[in-house]
Amino acid sequence: MKKRYIYIILGILLVGLGILIFWEQPEEKLTHTQDHPQHEEKQHKQDSSQSDEQNTEKKPEADQKAKQENNSVTHSLKFILNKALERTVDLLTSKESHIVAIGDSLTQGVGDDVVEGGYVGILKDLMNGDGDKKVTFDNYGVRGNTTSQMYDRLDNPEVKQSLKDADVILITIGANDVMEVVKQNFTNLTLKDFQQERIAYKERLKNIFDQMREYNSDAEIYLIGFYNPFAKYFPKLEELGAIVESWNSTGKKVVRQYDDITFIPTADLFAGKEADLFAADNFHPNHQGYQLIAKQVLEYMTD
Repeated sequence: MKKRYIYIILGILLVGLGILIFWEQPEEKLTHTQDHPQHEEKQHKQDSSQSDEQNTEKKPEADQKAKQENNSVTHSLKFILNKALERTVDLLTSKESHIVAIGDSLTQGVGDDVVEGGYVGILKDLMNGDGDKKVTFDNYGVRGNTTSQMYDRLDNPEVKQSLKDADVILITIGANDVMEVVKQNFTNLTLKDFQQERIAYKERLKNIFDQMREYNSDAEIYLIGFYNPFAKYFPKLEELGAIVESWNSTGKKVVRQYDDITFIPTADLFAGKEADLFAADNFHPNHQGYQLIAKQVLEYMTD
């Protein structure tokens, strides 16, 4: 009987030992293969290949993100900078200069989601790109301003002093005068309404220039013309293009009456390019649109 129990116990131990040997065998093989350098190199190449494939898949996304991040001020300025414009930068940065920008939303920079101040901000970064701020800027752009409102602001002590110190004065004004005509005569809008207001616009523009010349007789003044964004809002009023052209023509005529005042056209920059150069509101320029305005301003300053 005792021998029987002994046999049973020995049998159980043998079975357990067999299971233990079988259970440990895969680990022994794994350890054995890892001891071979060739296998290690092969495994390393496979891991590296898989890692490269994963990186390759992620690379387009990373590149796209990098491109978006590179749409910075520096990248934007390279877009508009060429040899002709460098002459303008050299001209203004050869000495300490003060530029005053005043006007409506185009001076304020509404619609530019890259650079604060729109074309004025682009000029500021361009002229002071090396970190040596030889050109100072004051921006008095106010969204919605008409010629009447802008003229009233010339009495502001801060604005007045800034204009007195200015070497260059940049102005965008007039588009909101056209919009006021549309708003006030929306139910019965005729060409006669625009013609009458254009005469008043001409006189107000002269008053603005006269006041500026009283403050500063030496500064170079640039009146930046406006483009025609109204067609998107009033597609049935085809005459709006001719109206904008006539108002710009009035601005040119007023400018010719003064020395050192120049008219800078912008309508040709935006004609037929609304999808590419306008912000989401379809009224103000986007960053690319303001780049073109900045380029135009610099070219006329060179001339």
